[in-house]
Amino acid sequence: MASPHPETWLRVRPEGLWCEPGDFFIDPRLPVPRAIVTHGHSDHARPGMGAVLATEETLAIMRARMGEGRAGDSQQALRYGETVSLNGVKVTLRPAGHVLGSAQVVMDWRGSRAVVSGDYKRSLDPTCAPFEPVPCDVFVTEATFALPVFRHPEPLGEIARLLKSVALFPERTHVIGCYALGKAQRLIALLRQAGWDRPIPLHGALVKLCRLYEELGVPLGPLENATVKDKARFVGSIVMAPPSAIQDRWARRLTEPVPCLASGWMRVRQRARQGGVELPMVISDHADWPELLATCAEVQAPEIWITHGREEALIHALAQRGQRGRALHLVGLGDEEIEDEPGGEE
Repeated sequence: MASPHPETWLRVRPEGLWCEPGDFFIDPRLPVPRAIVTHGHSDHARPGMGAVLATEETLAIMRARMGEGRAGDSQQALRYGETVSLNGVKVTLRPAGHVLGSAQVVMDWRGSRAVVSGDYKRSLDPTCAPFEPVPCDVFVTEATFALPVFRHPEPLGEIARLLKSVALFPERTHVIGCYALGKAQRLIALLRQAGWDRPIPLHGALVKLCRLYEELGVPLGPLENATVKDKARFVGSIVMAPPSAIQDRWARRLTEPVPCLASGWMRVRQRARQGGVELPMVISDHADWPELLATCAEVQAPEIWITHGREEALIHALAQRGQRGRALHLVGLGDEEIEDEPGGEE
């Protein structure tokens, strides 16, 4: 008997992507009885779920961001490579390389396999396990940067540009806008890898998750609170803050701040100019155009389903390679790269 095609058992519903035989949702946008969460960003991990299955790191991030009572009525941690059966559907988590704890959801049912990638990247990140391609019948991908113009440079090259600017302007304070979960910790780790061993001042909104990363075994080196009352101490430093803070009163109170922003969107110069960014850094936690195409080829899936992003260009490119593309138009998934972590102190 032929194996059932994933389109017969994996469906889009108002709550999100639903595995019918397993009776669970993946990254649902509305409260559901059972959810599998790929990673801790707020467009994928939401409060109010019943049972939540994820990696231990993702569950810890959810508790830190949402509070103990809002990250799922019950929680089940699954290690990478470990398999559980949910109503006969075998579920395995594999690294996605997006942020700490991020996972692809591998589902096997009656000889058919579908893989939901969540968000992912393929470039260097010392703070999380690298993406692992998994051969499958249907691969569900994001398409945040699915246009040929998006080709991310090597991240250490962007760090070298930053350090060159710091050396050229030692009398100024470089302030990097970066997302609180994943991007901030990755930048810190890349700076350490490049030899920057000075304490890194952090806006209050970044402190909690940096501490959590260290508790979960990711060393970040010396960090300190970036209180603008002590602005003279930060001259010549690299300060990190949420993207919204690099142009507000908080940053302007630092000594001759150099506004920087680390995002894949910094490839678009107009975005940098509109945001008043003096030093744009093209460092993304999402796959770029060549990485998306390479990944879709590596997983050897006849069909590629696209959750969100620039679907049209990717579907066209896949068709030229003999793979069928399909846009799922999942509501509620978007670009967490420019979203700020609420809260924080001066």
